[in-house]
Parts: sequence; C-alpha cells; structure tokens
Amino acid sequence: MSNQPGSSTAAEPDQPVRDAPAGADEPGDDGSPAAPVEPAPAAGVTPPARAPGAVVLALLAVGWLAAMLWSTRAAITFAEAGVTAISLSAFALPGVISAALVTGAAVALAATNLLARRGAERVTLRFAVAVGTGVLVGLAAAVVINLTYFDNATTNVIAGTTAAAAIIGGAVAGAGNARVAGAIVAAALGALVFVVAFSQARDPLFGLFGAGDTQESMVSAAKWVSRSESLLAGLLAGLLAFGYLTWARRRADRHGPASPAPRWPGYLLAGAGPGLLLLLAEIIIRVGGRSLLDLAGALSEADAVAQTSLGTSRIDNGIWVLFVGALTALIAFGRTLGPAPGDDDAEEAADR
Repeated sequence: MSNQPGSSTAAEPDQPVRDAPAGADEPGDDGSPAAPVEPAPAAGVTPPARAPGAVVLALLAVGWLAAMLWSTRAAITFAEAGVTAISLSAFALPGVISAALVTGAAVALAATNLLARRGAERVTLRFAVAVGTGVLVGLAAAVVINLTYFDNATTNVIAGTTAAAAIIGGAVAGAGNARVAGAIVAAALGALVFVVAFSQARDPLFGLFGAGDTQESMVSAAKWVSRSESLLAGLLAGLLAFGYLTWARRRADRHGPASPAPRWPGYLLAGAGPGLLLLLAEIIIRVGGRSLLDLAGALSEADAVAQTSLGTSRIDNGIWVLFVGALTALIAFGRTLGPAPGDDDAEEAADR
C-alpha cells in the first residue's frame, strides 16, 4: 500500500527507520530534552599517552636536586681555602648536573600529562610545553644557586650549567613516548640514589678486592669497585625501567584498553635511557663546565690527573649502565612473552 499525497504517514511500514546521529538530543520520559551525549572517539584514534606517577617522580626529582645543591653548597661553604672550594666545586658538578637533567625531564612529564588530560594530541605543543617547563626549572635552580652560593665565577658556571641541563632534560621528556620517558626518569633517579648510597660501601669493598699498600693494588681494587658499582646500577636501572613500563601497561589496560602497549624497542630504550642520560650529562659537564674543570685541573698536577681520571670513570660508568640496563630490561620483558597463539596447535599436530 503506497502513501497518497497529503497523507500523514512519513515512511512505509517495511522501511527501516534511520538511527539518530550520535550526540543528538533525545527526549526524556517527561518530554524534556535530554542532555547532549558526547561523541565517542573516532575509530583508530588513541588518546595521548600519559606517564603514570609523573607528579610523584617530579617531587622526588626536585627533592634530589635540592639535596645535591645543599650538599654542594655545604662542602664549598666549609672549605677553608679558595683553592679547596674550586676543587670541591669541580668534584660536585657531575652530581648536580645529573640531578638537574633528571629533574627537568620529570617536571616536564608532569606538565605534559596535563595536556594529555585535556586531549591535546599535537606533538609540537607537547614538545614546546616540555621545553618551557625545563626552562622554568633551570631558571629556578640557577636563582637558588646564585642566592645561596658565593657570588663568584665558579657559582655562575654551576648555575648556568645546571639551567642548561634542566632545559635539555625537558626537551628529552617532550621528544619521545611519555611512558618510556617516565620509565627512563624513574630508572635514572633510582640509579643516582643507588650510586650515592653505594659510596658508603666503597671502603669495605676495597679490602675485599685486594687493596694493599702498593699503588698497583689500590688502582686495581678501585677499578673493580667502580665496575661493581656500574654493574649493579645498570641492573637496578633495567629492573626499574621494566617495572615502570609493566605497571604503566597494566594501568592503561584498566583505564583505556585502546592505548597501545609498548613493544620490545620501548623496553630496550627505557633500560638504556639512564646510561644515555649519564653520557648526556657528561657532555653538558664538558661543554658548560669546561672553565671550572680546567681551573680545578690547573691547581696542581695531582688535581689534573684526578679530573682526567674522574672524567674517564664517568664515561665508563655511563656505558656500563647503558648496556647492562638495556640488556636487563630486554631479558625481563622477554620472560613475560608466551608462545604465539598458533605454536601450541602446531606442536600438537606434529605429535599426532
């Protein structure tokens, strides 16, 4: 039966009724219009990734930077002579720069998490906010150094290099995957704390590795102590990176199943990240703090040898942490992998 002109019927009974578009207002039970429904995210579009626990990491990193700055200031303040203060400043500079690098990255992650919560997906905006946050952290650290340290050329070098390290840390955090960056920050922070705690066990280990009265035995023992420290720091960094990424993946599965899980390259980079940060810190030290290192090395022949030896030791430590951390994280990730879905069926068919 067809509709006649002027009929009030809008469609044939056997025609399907089209669904209302998503987000359209539908009347409620009392006849009033219902609240608009938010449109669902488009298929294939994943929400921007966030680094879980970024605020906690930022607070821990800021506290660690404050501790490094306070210990450096205390050592310089209680130095009896200006020559000793220069030498102590050169010795303390690597710890301050590493802490500033990690702090800039951690605070930048917390700032970019706010963008992710607001749905900001543009990579350029995220990178700009991360760098801007690093600039703020660096300026704050430089102001604290200039206000609390003695006003001299050494203080200016420490302040400027610290600010540069924080800015570079913010850029590193904004340039990559947020979860991998969070894992790198967590692992690097844990490795830095471990190195300071390990210094309390150096003297007993010297005796364990055969340090005696001769210079050769002391050098050999020092080499083994340094390698043990690097090996353990890399192992800890790899485990922390793996643990953070595993926790982030499980958390994402609970809150957003559409978010992709990191694959093995992410675990590899997260495990190697702390070592890469240490090597990056060494580059910053040698470029930004060159004048301070040269001044400390010119004090005496022993100071020159000490600065050269410490620089070589820091590079070796960064390389060890890089490779041991990457290998540890990758092995830990590999142990979580099960057989492919078709492997069991193929083995059963082969046994028949």
